[in-house]
Amino acid sequence: MVKVTVDGIQVEVPNGSSALQACEAAGKEIPRFCFHERLSVAGNCRMCLVQVVRAPKPVASCGFPVAEGMEILTDTEIVRKARRAVMEFLLINHPLDCPICDQGGECDLQDQAFGYGADHSRYQEAKRAVTDKYLGPLVKTVMTRCIQCTRCVRFATEIAGVPELGAVSRGENMEITNYVEKALTSELSGNLIDICPVGALTSKPYAFTARPWELKRTDSIDVFDAVGTNTSLHVRGSAVLRIVPRVNDEVNEEWLADKGRFAMDGLKHRRLDRPWVRVHGKLQPVSWQDAFVAIGRRLDGVAGERIGAIVGDLCDAESMLALKDLMTALGSSNVDCRQDGAQYDVSRREFYTFGSGIAGIEEADALLIVGSVPRQEAPVLNARIRKRFVAAGRGGFPIGMIGEPTADPTYRAEILGDGPGILADLRSGSHPFADVLKAAKRPMMIVGHGALVREDARAILAACWALAVEVGAVGPDWNGFNVLHTAASRVAGLDLGLLPGSGGRSAAGMMSGGVDVLWLLGADEFHTAQIGAQTFVVYQGHHGDAAAARADVILPGASFAEKSGTYVNTEGRVQRSFRAVMPPGDAREDWRILRAFSEVVGKTLPYDTLEALRDRLAAANPVFRVIGGRDVAGVSDLTGPAGDPAAVSPAPFQPVIDDYYQTNPICRASPTMGECSRIYVHPRTVAAE
Repeated sequence: MVKVTVDGIQVEVPNGSSALQACEAAGKEIPRFCFHERLSVAGNCRMCLVQVVRAPKPVASCGFPVAEGMEILTDTEIVRKARRAVMEFLLINHPLDCPICDQGGECDLQDQAFGYGADHSRYQEAKRAVTDKYLGPLVKTVMTRCIQCTRCVRFATEIAGVPELGAVSRGENMEITNYVEKALTSELSGNLIDICPVGALTSKPYAFTARPWELKRTDSIDVFDAVGTNTSLHVRGSAVLRIVPRVNDEVNEEWLADKGRFAMDGLKHRRLDRPWVRVHGKLQPVSWQDAFVAIGRRLDGVAGERIGAIVGDLCDAESMLALKDLMTALGSSNVDCRQDGAQYDVSRREFYTFGSGIAGIEEADALLIVGSVPRQEAPVLNARIRKRFVAAGRGGFPIGMIGEPTADPTYRAEILGDGPGILADLRSGSHPFADVLKAAKRPMMIVGHGALVREDARAILAACWALAVEVGAVGPDWNGFNVLHTAASRVAGLDLGLLPGSGGRSAAGMMSGGVDVLWLLGADEFHTAQIGAQTFVVYQGHHGDAAAARADVILPGASFAEKSGTYVNTEGRVQRSFRAVMPPGDAREDWRILRAFSEVVGKTLPYDTLEALRDRLAAANPVFRVIGGRDVAGVSDLTGPAGDPAAVSPAPFQPVIDDYYQTNPICRASPTMGECSRIYVHPRTVAAE
């Protein structure tokens, strides 16, 4: 630690800290544009000037290291004049278009010009103009506003791992641009909007929509993958106008994947807002009572074992528990939260969660990825892997992958093979990467859904656990065995036991004619042709997707933005989201629909309020009693999951995501995500048009 005096206040800061960090530790506000806590230091805006005693001139505090006994002055006449001069230079060419700029009201340049700038300008020359750049369908550019802070360049290179932005020319002619005019290819490109301190990079779908002070903010969770990114929904009236990330260093730091940020326009399209019943082959709008009566009549006389339910990927824990309780009351054990057919061992939680935690990636010193493409399955988590890779330096964090990645993973990884057969070589030590894992103090393994949706999934899971034990990835002080899920509802579903009970049927068994009545709770990610022609289908959800078209009765539910819900992310962290807007039309929260229906059929569920249901949730599994945290512990029992490690198939792994932008009904209803899909996934179609 180093002792530094800031404006007469003595503080202690770690060795290697900058003067800016020392000033903030003393409670002093230092203006900045180019400096960002999660990016490398550029030192090119010069707005953070401070005075260091015995220094010949003001210094840029962001890149000036502290020393023992250093005295820093942050509010002297010299510092004030220097900052005013810097601000005057920054505003030489900046256009006076604040009234039409989407950054207005939350612009760092506005705020700091008011706080640290002068009230006049001495420059009379004409301002320069810069051609706008095309960065794709998500990020809008007005490059005349750019102050060349290079935050976007450093983010694209360091965090996203897609170095597609840079600076050309020098001095007054300097421009930030992409090297070839094409859309940015990162799944994290929307974060450029957040880190840009001016209005040069803004949201293209949100352009000219609203001002910040018009919006109501509600805490929520990104449900489009299993990372559990903390978000904030910005609402005006009854519409969600934008979604931005909230800071949570344990989960997402301050980043948000593009799908979670820009798919919100899907909440306005193809919505289910009234109950429907199929009459003589055609769906007809009806009242809630008529819809419930139609289902009740069909259930009359049907044995419990001929009733089943499948849960979708966007469901909250409350609705899943209510559905399970309803099925239990009807005498059915045919409940499944795995519409993709994935197989798990749920006897212990460490067999199906991300054991090290997302933040634990930064503690690992070797990584093996099995059957997963983290860049598409969990872009924010992939950024954490890249962060560890970059921090470790060249060769300091070896990464091996089993399975061919469908895109550049954004870090250097050795492809060990395309199928699970290589696991036997790693366990026997005949493969060189086995020595890398054994030499590591904290090796880590990520098992993806590409390995868990196969017929030999249990064998692969057992083989991966055996390898983890062999190389020391699991033990009393460290749990490096990680399962990376792709569905926001999956871990909560497994925690609540939404799996076929004794004699129960799986999702595939139910769809192939194993039940007479099939209840789909937001389950859309399968081909509806798999459902038997004679099966009576009840679809409860918020979008008119393929499963709704197949349904005999449609019950309109609420999306994640229209209800308060509990979600459990891939690492087993229980988190809460809150209602930002009301559901459209006659749509209702899913658990309320199930509770109302249970009363109609004489199987009344024992809770009338959300609080009572959450008490039932905590009673069903104690993990739901702790919100926001997770147990961080090693593994004392090294006994592996059920399965024969030798029974793996040589067949190569297949990616579980074909189109990152079209993975759920909200995304498929989103015009923005549709445009992204056409540009990034189907570029030949765009070229033909």
